[in-house]
Amino acid sequence: MRTDFVIVPAVVTDARGSRVPGLSQSDFELRSDGREIKVDYFSAGAERVALLFALDTSGSTRDIFAQQHDAALALFSRFGRGSRVAVLYFGETAKLALPFTTDTNAVSSALNVPSASEPRTAIFDAAASALRSFDSSRSDPAERRIVVLLSDGLDNASATSRKTVIKEARERGVSFYVIHLALFEPRDGRLVPRPATKGFRELAEQTGGKYFMLGDASDALNPRASYNLAPVFKAIEEDLQGQYILGFYPMESARDGRFHQIDVTLSSRNKKRLRVHSLREGFVLRSQ
Repeated sequence: MRTDFVIVPAVVTDARGSRVPGLSQSDFELRSDGREIKVDYFSAGAERVALLFALDTSGSTRDIFAQQHDAALALFSRFGRGSRVAVLYFGETAKLALPFTTDTNAVSSALNVPSASEPRTAIFDAAASALRSFDSSRSDPAERRIVVLLSDGLDNASATSRKTVIKEARERGVSFYVIHLALFEPRDGRLVPRPATKGFRELAEQTGGKYFMLGDASDALNPRASYNLAPVFKAIEEDLQGQYILGFYPMESARDGRFHQIDVTLSSRNKKRLRVHSLREGFVLRSQ
């Protein structure tokens, strides 16, 4: 399979907004810059996944994730053979603790997050580092690329803008699943979540992923509160398995370093009763 292969995840829903399973390749039509193109690959559900855990090493986040080691490892095991995992730690700087691998033991070891020594947090810089990690590894062009990012949502050190990260993620076909381990503060006599840095939630919602908030005011008051990420990881798995993956080879003329629009539609017999939402808006290919 050529390295210029482009995958396009899509979700199909009915009039009630429920996911629609059981469709085939013939139910979809794919266009690039308005021109219909041949679908060279089709899968119902994400068969192969490249999953990167981006883990905030600040104290509260690290302690919570330490309780969820097995749940995170189980998420990896639910995907098809050939799926890969990488682990990235971040505070003020980001470190790729484990490049992409299929070695379960190596993943298990890397999920033991070390204590942080950096006082500040650069979430968007870490997200940009995560994107570069996909570029630096040999990959299956048909795999679904996702980042599971765990953080308290407070960025006070990034040099990279949220708009830049979101734009690059969309061009690369990488979706962020953001888990917000919210911090709480008193306001008007009650505890409320501290607002996350602008763009934190959008990092998920604008890249084809999902946003989750973990914890509430009672947890914030309880020093022994326990958190369960298993339902979140299950929701991520179900979201990925409920997607359709289409792939195609762009024309050679698309290697111009410019953005090319992608549109996914349904065949005429399904257009009136179903809706399709493409999770990738376009792609950029550089000349070789």
